[in-house]
Amino acid sequence: MNTKLEDKYTRYEVARILGARSLQLAMDAPVLLKLSPEEEEELNYDVMKIAEKELESGVLPITVKRPLPKKSEKEIKKLTNKEIREQLEKKAEQDEKEMKKLEEKKKEIEKQDEKEIEEEGEIMKIANPDDEEDELEEEEDSKEIWLILFLSILHN
Repeated sequence: MNTKLEDKYTRYEVARILGARSLQLAMDAPVLLKLSPEEEEELNYDVMKIAEKELESGVLPITVKRPLPKKSEKEIKKLTNKEIREQLEKKAEQDEKEMKKLEEKKKEIEKQDEKEIEEEGEIMKIANPDDEEDELEEEEDSKEIWLILFLSILHN
């Protein structure tokens, strides 16, 4: 690729243009250059080489649209370390205030939940060690029964 094309297009744009044009030529589009039979033989009727030659000669009616950034009237100034520190401190203060507000809201919600529980009269039982022992004994009894059943099945 010559330097004239490198100045005008990026390598990706050149690849896209050559690909599109070689596809057109492969589908029997007319060649835009007047090539002698010797030149055609030299190019070996290769559509990619023909497309490249057309691009280099500038006969392709192709335009490349590049998106450009929007213009802005706003001036950008560089901040000093002091200004950056001040902005970070302000941000930290704001974050701290927001955290306090969130904590207050959390406490209010907890108070409301406690009031609702009191109003509904939810009663929680206090665990007795005797009750827990009875439950453990029942579990052990049921395990023994299952073990006996399992062993009797295996024995038969």
